[in-house]
Amino acid sequence: MSLFNSYKIIYLSFLVCLVAAIFPLPIMFNAFRPDWMLLVLSYWVMALPHRVNIGHAFILGLLLDLLLGSILGMHGLLFSLLAYFTSINFQRFRNFTLVQTTLLLGVFIFLAKLGLYWIASSMQEITLHRPYFWSIFTSMIIWPWFFLFMRFIRVRYKVS
Repeated sequence: MSLFNSYKIIYLSFLVCLVAAIFPLPIMFNAFRPDWMLLVLSYWVMALPHRVNIGHAFILGLLLDLLLGSILGMHGLLFSLLAYFTSINFQRFRNFTLVQTTLLLGVFIFLAKLGLYWIASSMQEITLHRPYFWSIFTSMIIWPWFFLFMRFIRVRYKVS
């Protein structure tokens, strides 16, 4: 597959994630919304670190900030830090089992949630509620199937 088509598949997955991040859910399910952008970004940085890198993470974070109406740059900063850590350790993460990768991703999302809260609380007065962290568990539950689906897409469309 050509380089242009590989990027087309990658960018299409990012677009789907951005739509999933703002897709309206009922109030009672909104706290359980998985962190789609972190899932997709983590997959592509682990699978193809030479194609998806820290610059992509920062731009996607800025786009997510614009879509969510959050403080501009906070998702970009945290996504780029997580992409950096993932890209320097991608060889090690590839050797992990799916359970180990799921736990590692849970730690990443927890740190991202804490960082988002810390940045937002430094700018304005907000309180931390327990439902804020429920998306970590739904992201961890979804990750194994999501990982296998994304691997299927990568192999099927020969994204390399």
